[in-house]
Amino acid sequence: MTRLRKLKWSRNAFDGVVIDPDSVGGDPILFGKELTSAISLWTEELCKVVWLEIASTASGIISKAASYGFRFHHADERYAMMVLKLDQNAFVPPYATHYIGIGGVAINENREILVVSERYRTTKNVPAYKLPGGALLPGEHLADAAVREVFEETGIETRFESLVCFRHWHGYRYGKSDIYFVARLAPVNYEIRKQEEEIDECLWMPVDEYLANDSIHSFNKTIVAAAMGSEGLFPEPVSGYEPESKFEFFMPNKGFRA
Repeated sequence: MTRLRKLKWSRNAFDGVVIDPDSVGGDPILFGKELTSAISLWTEELCKVVWLEIASTASGIISKAASYGFRFHHADERYAMMVLKLDQNAFVPPYATHYIGIGGVAINENREILVVSERYRTTKNVPAYKLPGGALLPGEHLADAAVREVFEETGIETRFESLVCFRHWHGYRYGKSDIYFVARLAPVNYEIRKQEEEIDECLWMPVDEYLANDSIHSFNKTIVAAAMGSEGLFPEPVSGYEPESKFEFFMPNKGFRA
């Protein structure tokens, strides 16, 4: 870790400078003085890119950073990440481009499928029955998310079996793309306890009735048919990836090993 006055930074494997966010104060004047000296040093050392994370509590220095050529890369409720190209030909990787969601096809022993109709939907007069599901939480596995989402919306506990298909959609929220996975789940219990805040109706519907219902979108019918007609991809560990909690692999055959 290099230090100049109060500003600290480290150099990554790509000749980039990563400024320690804890060393970034909220005083724009002091920050500007430190930045002037630092940029001169980074240029001499042939650094290519500078990454500056600014906490929400120090947001007053954003305009100062911008005056030195820093541009926004991404932001959330905790911080804004800005980047400065010292080498104009340097590659700056883009921020996350996709949302990730998952829905669950849960069919019981009576050949009934678990479906929901959301409380907030465009077709108010006709229930729009769909699969329970939703967005993944940060750091959450697909299999865990499918089980969690179904339980939260319906009160039905399930066991993850396989991934059966996914949809890739461009131009989604904030211009990002969206990948929506579909999982086959085995129900463990059958008594529905719907989530009142988001779900208007939840029920076990005969599969044949679901597939024949004209008010149900063809996409939902197609993925249910896919879940019934294909074994899908099964979760399998792959050696050499540690820790296991950070990785999730799916293979076409149970027990597959290279």
